[in-house]
Amino acid sequence: MPEIIKEIKEKKTEADNEIKDLGPAMPLGASDKMHLLWNMITEFVQTYKNQIGGKYDARRRMNTGGKQRMELSGGALIKMNFYKLY
Repeated sequence: MPEIIKEIKEKKTEADNEIKDLGPAMPLGASDKMHLLWNMITEFVQTYKNQIGGKYDARRRMNTGGKQRMELSGGALIKMNFYKLY
């Protein structure tokens, strides 16, 4: 019996961790859903504009052997190559 209880607790902990990884629950109200959708679209547009403009985005970091370095992409890469060339 103690083995079964231990296994059940382990499975519950695993399930709780998987649920936590999924993020917050979906809003129930229509206005809350619209607000969430609007925020997601706004974030996408801002990220897209920053990508084209070459602005720094903290979420675009690479981990290389314990050290983190900035990865250039989009407009920043074009701008850097332009400055090197001219």
